[in-house]
Amino acid sequence: MDRGSNVIFCNKAATMRVLEPFPVVWHNAGFPSNNNYRSCQSLSHEESHLLLPADSAWLALERPENPMTITVMMRVDDLTPGRLRDFLEHYWLAWERFRFMPVQRPPGWWWEPDPTFTLDHHLEIVPGAFSESALRQWVSARLNHPLPDYRPRWKFWLVPDADGGSALLLRIHHCYADGLSLLGIFEQTCPSSPQQAPALYGAREQADLGRWKRSAGAWLDALVSNAGSADGDSSGKAGTSSLERLTHQGLRLVNELSQFLIEQEDTPSQLKRPLLGRRNCGWSQPVALDRFRSVAERTGCTINDVLLSCVAAAVRGCLEAEGDLLDESVMHAAVPVNIRDRMPEGICPDAGALGNFFGTVFVPLPVDGDTSLERLFRVKHETRRLKKSWQPGISWALAGTASLLPQGVLQTVAGMMYRKASAVVSNVPGLREHRFLAGCRIREQMFWVPQAGNIGLGISVISYAGQVQFGIVADEAILPDPEDFLSRCLDELDRFQL
Repeated sequence: MDRGSNVIFCNKAATMRVLEPFPVVWHNAGFPSNNNYRSCQSLSHEESHLLLPADSAWLALERPENPMTITVMMRVDDLTPGRLRDFLEHYWLAWERFRFMPVQRPPGWWWEPDPTFTLDHHLEIVPGAFSESALRQWVSARLNHPLPDYRPRWKFWLVPDADGGSALLLRIHHCYADGLSLLGIFEQTCPSSPQQAPALYGAREQADLGRWKRSAGAWLDALVSNAGSADGDSSGKAGTSSLERLTHQGLRLVNELSQFLIEQEDTPSQLKRPLLGRRNCGWSQPVALDRFRSVAERTGCTINDVLLSCVAAAVRGCLEAEGDLLDESVMHAAVPVNIRDRMPEGICPDAGALGNFFGTVFVPLPVDGDTSLERLFRVKHETRRLKKSWQPGISWALAGTASLLPQGVLQTVAGMMYRKASAVVSNVPGLREHRFLAGCRIREQMFWVPQAGNIGLGISVISYAGQVQFGIVADEAILPDPEDFLSRCLDELDRFQL
């Protein structure tokens, strides 16, 4: 085990212990020995430390009717309670943050170890047979139950007897990690063969706030000095003085921030109704990724453009059903954007690190577009424009200030930002091949995103093993029937192929 890095390396020689609950094929991979596991638990340098601003922001933004909780569901063939418990004890808990809970005390939110931590508080086995419709109702009920704030804010449920295979559900507060961080955990701990053991996994929990403060200036300097060169900005040409470049980029920063703040708010619609705090979820059947790729290649767009245009068509259908005037509608989707590759070395997270490293762009949804192709090309135009903007970095920085603001000011700022969107649309590119959790094949993956402010509709899109699925979570005041929305998304894909 390499104790000098930010990840824990357990080599195969240390993973040969035979565990009785596992079949022979999984014995060969095994789990770390008890000695290695105890080492993984005792890597903290400090008992408690402040959360980074980008993590504590999600605690500050939380509202009773809109908890900031990510939900993940996997369909895993033949996963048993014993296999799952061993997996969580040896691999999931190798990320030390999962033993910590956020506690609020001056001057902010702190990570503190749970003095009474036990896996029994975070794992529940659900008895009984579940049909597909019963499973949807059960998952929706879990979404409406808050996670206890006196323990680490995450929990797994296993439904062994669900139709179509065992269902594994995870709910975790957004302050622990974003979707890509969670995907990275499962990528590292779920190998591509049942005979293979995870080799690189886990991370100690340590105070990073000082390093981030020292690196923040470097990040801003890099943003100012490098911006513009990628899109042919003349300020980066040879012969331009440093003062001219600084002035130009400073003006651009002011312009980008102004454009971000004055973006037109969404018009009133059924998607902007006051929230009831009761949410329902749903998910589509898997669809071949090649169907989306074929449309993208024929139209010169990206797969993401096609996915987002399907969402725009579904939103249009909902507005039409309610009699909203489409020609006068202004509608945006808040779309998370990964900013890891835009961050300098001092801030860029290490492999396997947990945290929130994304910004948000507000993509106009062409709900007034009359044809599928019109909507697709308008989405393409807007996404290209936003890719060249600084909006993701600006929104990430603004979100990081959330936990530093008085509650009254925070609600005003958050309301101003989230009135610019009627839905959150998150697209997570999953793994290309099937993976195995505790030796059991993961057949499907799905997740549901939280929605900040007064947004009551969240749409998630995930690709896994050559398949794509749409997921939806909606407040009852916004969409009483999520299944109808999912059908509209897939209907739009069918129209592209007529």
